[in-house]
Amino acid sequence: MKVYTRKGDAGETALIGGKRVSKDSLRIESYGTVDELNSFVGLLRDYSESVGSQVAEALIEIQDRLFTLGSLLAEAPEGSKMQLPQLQDADVEFLEQEIDKMDQVLPPMRSFVLPGGHPAVSTAHICRTVCRRAERLVVSLSRTDAIDALLPKYLNRLSDYFFVLSRKLAFDLKIEETPWKPRM
Repeated sequence: MKVYTRKGDAGETALIGGKRVSKDSLRIESYGTVDELNSFVGLLRDYSESVGSQVAEALIEIQDRLFTLGSLLAEAPEGSKMQLPQLQDADVEFLEQEIDKMDQVLPPMRSFVLPGGHPAVSTAHICRTVCRRAERLVVSLSRTDAIDALLPKYLNRLSDYFFVLSRKLAFDLKIEETPWKPRM
């Protein structure tokens, strides 16, 4: 199988199911942003000495779910003959359980915090912001195309996960969080 087909040279690509659409369509932008997020999650996982093996395992699980989410977004609105993996309520519950475990040991937030302090912490914040962008795109797409309500719900919870993970990494690495002090 060749990597290049030349079929996309004119600015169109095929969805699962065969329908061709412009590469700048909202559907392509949505799953492309999910793919971008998955790459940043891989970068975060590369900091395994900082994130620890349990977090690295959770990130692998998340990457798998992001591939699932991306494939669902890549399916033509009229469907396809291909059987695709599905997101489950349990996937959202997994994120909630992970958030709750991390929250148990974190000090309460007293202000917004500035992203940074360590590459792993910063990468978790990048994951959070790319995830929020993916969520916004999927919500926009849902205004014109039927989208499973679990997709934006998963992305919403996932961005919460990355925020709490950034705080937990800072805590574990003994990185002092920098509070945002608005200039008045």
